[in-house]
This record gives sequence, C-alpha cells and structure tokens, in this order.
Amino acid sequence: MSNFTKNAIKASFVKLLNEQPLNKISVRSIVEDCGINRNSFYYHFQDIPALMEEIITEQTTEIIRQYPSISSLEECFHAAFAFVMENKNAVLHIYHSVSRDLFESELLKTCDYIVRTYIRTVYPERKMAEPDQEILIRFAKCELFGLIIEWIINGMNSQEIQDLSRAMVLFRNFPADIWKYSENGN
Repeated sequence: MSNFTKNAIKASFVKLLNEQPLNKISVRSIVEDCGINRNSFYYHFQDIPALMEEIITEQTTEIIRQYPSISSLEECFHAAFAFVMENKNAVLHIYHSVSRDLFESELLKTCDYIVRTYIRTVYPERKMAEPDQEILIRFAKCELFGLIIEWIINGMNSQEIQDLSRAMVLFRNFPADIWKYSENGN
C-alpha cells in the first residue's frame, strides 16, 4: 500500500505540474488531487522539492534502463526527448522555476549516458586515445544538451522537433569521421 500511495503522490504532482506552474502547487493541492492526507505526503517526502527531485532522478534512471544500447543518433535523440515530449508543460514549469538546476543536472547526466552508450554500441571495436574520446563525448553530450535546452526555451514546438530529428540524420557519420581523423594521427 505504501508504494501505491507514493506513486499516487507522484502521479498527482506530475498531473498538476502539467496544468500549472510549480510555485502554484502546494502539498494541499497534491493530497487533495490524490485523495490522501498531509501526513501521508510527509511520510514519503520531506517537501515538494524532494518529491520533484525523486521524480526527475527516476526519469533519468528509467531512460538509462530502457536504453542499454543505442545504435543511432536518432535513437539518442528520441531517448533524450522521451519524458519531455510526454510532459511538455511540466518540463516548462520546472525549467522556469527555481529548481531549473536540478532539471539541467539530470538532463546533462542523461545526455552523457546517451552519448557514451551510443559510442560504445556503434563503435565497440574502435580504439581512440582516452583524452580524444572524452573530448568527443563531451562535445556530443553538450551539443545534445544544448539542442534540448534551446528547444525548451523556444517553446517546444513540433517543427523544431522535426528540424532536430533531421539534424541527427545529417550528423549520422560525425563520430565515424572523428574516429578516422583520430586514427590518422591528427
């Protein structure tokens, strides 16, 4: 029953966050939405920021679990955008709140995982000097992170999603080109 209550609290919070800004959501509105008492909320969570942190961390963990291997840049893109697409308003509300740093930190962690997994999956036989590989991963991770943040800032419109998806196709050979450059001793 305890997990049921905890999950109900999370679901109510995400539902409310999709409807209104974070600063308008109270413990009272969450417990009223899911039909529990305040003590039940505080049994599971210290406060709303703790609740939000757990949800964001769980989403990051879930993306990692769902994608043990990533075989294309398009798959990288879709993995990074999965939760955001399902909860556009919630993400916008978090992004425009004082908790933006938590969201950005977990997003960067997710982007790092996605890029490392992609490179490990697609280029398992390629050996690149560790410093060069870390530079490549850092660049690709930051590029993916920047694309997502720019998309959020621009209002998360669907045309930009199509453009970003097209960019993944255009950059499909980017890692292979970098490896060739590195293998030639440049």
